[in-house]
Amino acid sequence: MTVDREAIPQHDDAPADEVSTATVVAYTLAAVVLVGWFLFGWLVLQQGFVDSVGESAGAGFALLLIVSVVGTVRRSRR
Repeated sequence: MTVDREAIPQHDDAPADEVSTATVVAYTLAAVVLVGWFLFGWLVLQQGFVDSVGESAGAGFALLLIVSVVGTVRRSRR
């Protein structure tokens, strides 16, 4: 049996868009805020380790969802 085309097409990969410095700073700031939120809940409010992890993880996932929606809207405008 012969195949007229290759199973894995060979194409030139264009370099991906570089991540801006503002994006890296925003992500770093978000990570620092989430770690601070975890430590605040755990050490100051004394709500328990697992509860603090869950709360900060939930806030992180909410931020990721917001970033995803904003990125989708911006990409659809192009």
